[in-house]
Amino acid sequence: MAMLEERRQTEELMDDPALPEATYSAVLADLSKVNRVTMAYRPTLAFLDRALADRQKFTLLDVGFGQGDMLREIARWAKRKGKQADLVGIDLNPRSAASARDATPRDMPIDYRTGDYADVARNWDVVVSSLVAHHMSREEVLLFLRFMEAEARAGWFVNDLHRHAVSYLGYPVLAGLARWHPIVRADGHTSIARSYRPAEWDSLLAEAEITQASVERHFPFRLCVSRIR
Repeated sequence: MAMLEERRQTEELMDDPALPEATYSAVLADLSKVNRVTMAYRPTLAFLDRALADRQKFTLLDVGFGQGDMLREIARWAKRKGKQADLVGIDLNPRSAASARDATPRDMPIDYRTGDYADVARNWDVVVSSLVAHHMSREEVLLFLRFMEAEARAGWFVNDLHRHAVSYLGYPVLAGLARWHPIVRADGHTSIARSYRPAEWDSLLAEAEITQASVERHFPFRLCVSRIR
């Protein structure tokens, strides 16, 4: 589709700072349902299987955690694997932490924080993100890639969308059938149009001077970028 040849620059409704807290929490709850239905956790967990195969304990930073559903899945994965996990999430939106804590069992060892990822540099074993990169400008993605390359001792993983005509046309149908929140329906469509394509990721990695990362497609219409040391 010609309209998808270049990334859309439209802001998403959920990023509006004036959005009521209750509405924001409802949007995050439905986004976690989207992640479940679209099997979004599998690529990240498969990456952790590889990156942390020989580690019995690890530190992990999740950038832009939203409702914390990816971190909860990682906590469950670590428990199944018998690994000791120090899990920290950082999100710019101050409303995310409260929503994530409310959705997280008290016995899960997850530390949700508000702020900029650049302020929590500490030589993490792993840095991950999910559905965050498409919110960033090209310049912001470059900064993020360089941060991860400098900070992640075992590796890093970007789990994001693939700008593709089939997903762009199909998502509104899925979202309507699932009766997700109207903002989730609208923003999901925008998110696909804002996301990157493989060649664009290759260009970003080259500009960031990262030569050993991989760009991989994952069903359905996820585009993930990873680096394992």
